[in-house]
Amino acid sequence: MQQSINPATEEILAEYEETSGDEVHQILHDMSKSQREWAGATLHERSGRLMKLAGLLEENKDAYAELMSDEMGKPLAQGVGEIEKCAWVCRFYAERGPMYLEDEAVPTDSDQKYMISYRPLGIILAIMPWNFPFWQFIRHAAPSFMAGNSIILKHASNVGGCALAIEKLMVRAGFKDNLFRTLILDNKKIERIIHHPAVSGVTLTGSTRAGSLVAQQAGKALKKSVLELGGSDAYVILDDADIEQAADLCVTSRLINSGQSCIAAKRFIIMNTVYDAFAEAFRARMQEKKMGDPKDMDNDIGPLAREDLRDSLHKQVQKSINQGARLVIGGKIPDRTGFYYPPTILENVEPGMAAFNEELFGPVAAFTRVSSEEDAISVANNSIYGLGAAVFTRDIKRGQEIASRRLEAGCCVVNEIVKSDPRLPFGGIKQSGYGRELAREGIREFVNIKGVVVSR
Repeated sequence: MQQSINPATEEILAEYEETSGDEVHQILHDMSKSQREWAGATLHERSGRLMKLAGLLEENKDAYAELMSDEMGKPLAQGVGEIEKCAWVCRFYAERGPMYLEDEAVPTDSDQKYMISYRPLGIILAIMPWNFPFWQFIRHAAPSFMAGNSIILKHASNVGGCALAIEKLMVRAGFKDNLFRTLILDNKKIERIIHHPAVSGVTLTGSTRAGSLVAQQAGKALKKSVLELGGSDAYVILDDADIEQAADLCVTSRLINSGQSCIAAKRFIIMNTVYDAFAEAFRARMQEKKMGDPKDMDNDIGPLAREDLRDSLHKQVQKSINQGARLVIGGKIPDRTGFYYPPTILENVEPGMAAFNEELFGPVAAFTRVSSEEDAISVANNSIYGLGAAVFTRDIKRGQEIASRRLEAGCCVVNEIVKSDPRLPFGGIKQSGYGRELAREGIREFVNIKGVVVSR
């Protein structure tokens, strides 16, 4: 039995029976036949389903935003934005997918015809997290369905309502006859599904620990896997940065989803000459943000999704202080109902401290002072993670050079926040995972990239 608990009120919203082993086997058996039929559908037919899905998402965005707010504490306005982004990625692949999947001719000086063909793999297991319950799934589903695959979803245990709402949504959009199914399952039972002969690949968005386990299981089963894992994104503030712009964007990034985002800004690497000005501007903006009921549109920060996550974050803050970091604001668990944690700033954070080495999954910012550009880049890259990174500078050429060539991450930006975008490949390096989602690269992750030779 899985429970959905409102993190703002601590009330039990619903309980869900787990899918039995026999039910899983029957579901996969039924999906295999449906997937083979779907693989024979035209690209035009697949595009039409995605367009329908986009429309339904937009029509129901307020209801889905409220569901996310109830189950994991997302502020309502951010929930609406999440659903709108889901509609965008559906339309993006409906329009661009056929081009990405076209057969490609390969130049040759022989009489033979060389081609590259992109064909679906089959059933893909999607293991998804709670922090963006709709977006994380839809950003995988849109390209995977467009490519001719079918999907079986194992969602996080605390967002069972979202998982089942997604299943109803997919059916309404025309993905019927077992093209998509949701499983309510304990994580311990995932390995059995990965090894099931009907499953052709697995994608996971989640923690580095979970990714490592799934990678081992997929490797043992010789199944394709894509992993988007944790991050400790470094935002580098150079000596010529626009301080007001940098502070605005850095606070926005740090507090997205109440700080519960793998690509939120977490470590702030600040050059000496602008440190005081940036630190003051950042602190002032953090203190302006309102924490409270996520359904109140005036609030910027809701509760963390679960009590254990709130408590783990607080332990990281306390450990960092004991290791020598200085608490500037926040850092105390509020005496109130709900799993809230206040906007928090730690200064004097150095390599080796919890706030530097570990991912802070909540509204906690870690400041590190450096004396030069070289030191800033070295400190930014001194991490087991490599998901995203940012640099702030008025010298665009300087910023582009640092972002494109020197920062070690899958997505690097200049004078902007790191965010996923359907037009660009998204994913990490190091312990932030491997493989890519979105763009052309994302739709080609779960296809058979087939070489074809035709003799005349």
